[in-house]
Amino acid sequence: MLVFLDFEASSLQRHSYPIEVAWVFENGASESHLIRPAHGWDDWDEEAQAIHHIPRATLLRDGMDHDALARRMVALLSGHDLTASAPSWDGKWLSALLRASGLPRHSLRLRDTEEVQRETARAILKGQVPDEQLDAEVERLRVAAIEALPRDAIAHRALADAEAERSRWIAVQGAAERFRDANRHAREAKRRIDASIIAPVR
Repeated sequence: MLVFLDFEASSLQRHSYPIEVAWVFENGASESHLIRPAHGWDDWDEEAQAIHHIPRATLLRDGMDHDALARRMVALLSGHDLTASAPSWDGKWLSALLRASGLPRHSLRLRDTEEVQRETARAILKGQVPDEQLDAEVERLRVAAIEALPRDAIAHRALADAEAERSRWIAVQGAAERFRDANRHAREAKRRIDASIIAPVR
């Protein structure tokens, strides 16, 4: 099953680490956790805090133990198709969490959500559009579907951002399905018209 995952982090610096994680399954089931910093996770950026509004003191008080969280994620998410909107950054923080917990950093892997959007639309439109036009039509539908969504303010919290990625995927899927269905109806209507034209007059 597809899973949309997002991290918030201490900063965007080399030694940054994850401070919050959330994931949303394609069926809408979700979890969100603050992360108590592991030993040696000392990086902190006040400008980043001004964006995500999570004080380090809150992490120390309310965050889930990083080791327990990493093992929960591996237990729940292994075998699923994990996606992120920024897989290079989110993958860095996922790797940091896994390594700090003594787990292989490739225990879980992320893919780009845009790649998943394209795959979903391509699977729906295959056979409905000439092969040489398929990629262009997929991209046109994908961009239009996302641009049609409400322009909500970016939350910069893990759960809200993961849910937004799921909403974008659903929008792309729906746009592709509507295109497919309209195309089928148009072809069927043309067949009926053609049949009526060539039918012998009695």
